[in-house]
Amino acid sequence: MNFDLTDEQEMVRDTFARFLDDNSSGERVRAALPSGFDPALWQGLAELGAFALRVPEDAGGLGLGLFDAAVVMEEVGRTLASGPVAEALVATRLLALLGGQEDLLGSAIGGEKVVTIAMRDVAEFPRQWVSGGLVADAVVAKKGNDVVLIQVPVEARVAEENLASTPIAEIDLAALPATVLGSGEAALASFAAGLEEWKLLIGAALSGLSRAALLMAAAYAGERKAFGVFIGTFQAISHPLADLIAEVDSGKFMVWKAIRSIADGDKDAAAQVSLAGWWTAETASRTVTQSLHTFGGIGLTTEHDIHLFNLRAKAWPLAFGDPQALLAEAGRRLYGNEQASLPDVGDLPIEFDLGEEARAVQAEIHEFFAKHVTDEEREKFHYSWEGHNPRIHKLLVENDLAYLQLPKDVGGRGLSAYAVTAARDAFEEEGWNNPVAGVSQMVSLIMHRFGSDELKQDVLAKVMSGDAICSLGYSEPGSGSDVFAAQCRAIPDGNGWKIEGTKMWTSGANLTDYVLMLTRTNTEVAKHKGLTMFIVPLKAEGVTVQAVHTFMDERTNITFYDGVKIPDSWRLGEVDGGARTMAASLELEHGGGFAKVQKVMVEEAVELAREIQAPGGGKLIDQPNAQARLAKAYANYLAAELLQYRANWVQVEGKTNLAYGPMTKVFSSEKFTLDSRDLLDLTAPYSLSKRKGPAGKLNQAYRHAHGTTIYGGSSEVHRSMVAEKGLGMPRSRQ
Repeated sequence: MNFDLTDEQEMVRDTFARFLDDNSSGERVRAALPSGFDPALWQGLAELGAFALRVPEDAGGLGLGLFDAAVVMEEVGRTLASGPVAEALVATRLLALLGGQEDLLGSAIGGEKVVTIAMRDVAEFPRQWVSGGLVADAVVAKKGNDVVLIQVPVEARVAEENLASTPIAEIDLAALPATVLGSGEAALASFAAGLEEWKLLIGAALSGLSRAALLMAAAYAGERKAFGVFIGTFQAISHPLADLIAEVDSGKFMVWKAIRSIADGDKDAAAQVSLAGWWTAETASRTVTQSLHTFGGIGLTTEHDIHLFNLRAKAWPLAFGDPQALLAEAGRRLYGNEQASLPDVGDLPIEFDLGEEARAVQAEIHEFFAKHVTDEEREKFHYSWEGHNPRIHKLLVENDLAYLQLPKDVGGRGLSAYAVTAARDAFEEEGWNNPVAGVSQMVSLIMHRFGSDELKQDVLAKVMSGDAICSLGYSEPGSGSDVFAAQCRAIPDGNGWKIEGTKMWTSGANLTDYVLMLTRTNTEVAKHKGLTMFIVPLKAEGVTVQAVHTFMDERTNITFYDGVKIPDSWRLGEVDGGARTMAASLELEHGGGFAKVQKVMVEEAVELAREIQAPGGGKLIDQPNAQARLAKAYANYLAAELLQYRANWVQVEGKTNLAYGPMTKVFSSEKFTLDSRDLLDLTAPYSLSKRKGPAGKLNQAYRHAHGTTIYGGSSEVHRSMVAEKGLGMPRSRQ
């Protein structure tokens, strides 16, 4: 796994970033209007080697990979560089690959001439909009069975007012002199691969543009006051921006993932290219709109830079046409067997492989279930506590497959975050995904770190052997996600304590032996300072467990504690030090989300769509609308997985963590909910059934999804964390 650039790539990025900061400022972008082209900037980019990046060395270029070019394009987008940079990168590469135009190629690399590309077949669209057409000396285009070079005289470059004042122009390409660069399958494949490369380059640029606009809005929200407070403290301002930074990061990583997949020969690589183009265009559009809205009226003025970001976010991708066509294209590539020519991407350092340890533990898990679990037991599997099987849990413990993330000094397996993520995927594939082991290992860690010798002997040993399991007792009626508002009391009682009060959402309390409980021990100090943690036996006198059933086929509980007595040795940490004790569980943070559940849901939807007869004949999976909606759900799953991988990576590598775990959780749970609803609609009325098979699983996924935005911390709590840590916005909760 690697999300880092090489030292050389960092140097290239920094070099272009410094140049663009100096030469593509807001003032320079405005000065280039109305043509939207800055000749001095263009020449400077050429001198830095921008247009030689993707040209092979034997043709006079730098011979760098597509990922290197994407890194540069992110800086181009961040600074709104004035000119058709992505198109020129593709055009110069095509000139080099097809050959015969060495003089023009040299002039294009040197910045003396501008060469761009036409997006559509000239034989079908003789007159079309050309990005950079207003300043282009030549256009590389497909014309029937040929790839041609079309010379564009000055008189053919007719200026026309347009949305973002970019140098786009409508040109009658068929009426201009053309030279054939190549004919037949190989030449056409090179041109088609160039268009795929353009989708990724413009996607990288849009990612840079989106992040810049978002950071501008976040900074403004931390400076502008309304009603006496910074507007960034209002969740109506901060939460939409928090959602968007997850979308922006996802888009960047989807570009990276597509390049990685091309390099690896992944069967989904072509679809991922289309999805990266669609995702970044859609995200940029929504990001600049929300960012401008954050500025209020000032954002509407031409004096403020945010409007420039708004307009170019739309203008750049629309040169290709409707971005929704890219989503439809991805659907055909995923589910309609549509093939595509892909570029040679060269070397890249980015890696999304979870590693050998991950593959080994996955194989171990699958082997365990094949050997030890019966079909009858599988029938009773469920994602909630109700899916717990004591026999299987005990066997998992004995085979060192239960407490995978728990450090070895506690008695766990101590796997890396990568292997833990892979293991959870394997458990999901087997249908064994209930929370028993996860909660028990968290409680075990706290007992190991803060428990007395007596507690470790009486309780920890039983949990670690698989003979006992634990629940969490944090939430209470009326407090929700605000665990520090706990009112359940622990009252000194001789040499021990007496527990009085009520806990809500004590999931598994009807099955578990112990509960890790957060109690109020001091009402005279700040609420987070007056809390103490205990282990409380759920079979003790004075404990009442009352069932609460959800429409998700889960059982949770209200638990009542009426004078439950426990020894002081069952206290965890210092009296009134519960907040510090609870923080120990953060050692087990893995950036978890619901990507694994989303993936299975999409696979079930695809299976059901292959079975359902569509109106008018054929199967649902063959319908363009169905393919596009399935592709969208696939994209959301892929984005969630990439965010989770990033969270894993920063944990393993000790990188700065800007709330990447909370970002993963809120993003994946919200997308899970969105897609479960849409896929239920898509496969209706079959999805109404709870029958065994994909229909029943989609039905369950829809109901399951609603809880994911609530438990483990609500989306609102996590959005606030992302806004504060990821965007530097002021605190939005008390």
